[in-house]
Amino acid sequence: MADDAFTLLRRAVDLLPEDAVAENGQTVGDVREDIGRQEWEMALGVLIEIGDVHAVFVAFWELLAEAARQMMLDRGCRWCEWRGWEAQHGTVRATLSLVGVEEGRRRTAFSGDGRLRPMWDIGNRGAGGERELRLQGCGWSTRRSSARERPPTFGWLP
Repeated sequence: MADDAFTLLRRAVDLLPEDAVAENGQTVGDVREDIGRQEWEMALGVLIEIGDVHAVFVAFWELLAEAARQMMLDRGCRWCEWRGWEAQHGTVRATLSLVGVEEGRRRTAFSGDGRLRPMWDIGNRGAGGERELRLQGCGWSTRRSSARERPPTFGWLP
């Protein structure tokens, strides 16, 4: 008999070190409290955030992907599957930070739904010596930052 989403979340949190903390300051203890209050979607979100900043095993992402699937959270499921693939195969993850409009040269916001598909030149050459560009998804956070926080970040998306 397969475990339900709630059991999967409990198993995933048990795979983390007790001192693991997400970028936003949430802890493993916070996840355990969310689980105790039956805040399953909140617990999943915090587990994803913690997993995004700590090295975790493929099994962690597999547990979260299955929990998200059972909770019918398609985007969360896809993200966890992607992160599981990265944990298994390795990846280079880059986070780009932009300064605010008042601090930099940018004068307008990016348009769209939070996703870009820019071409990246990583130095590869085709058979004829021409530049080979790679298409990579890029997404962004719209949260505002205070003087004490880091600016909004752009990160890789699957």
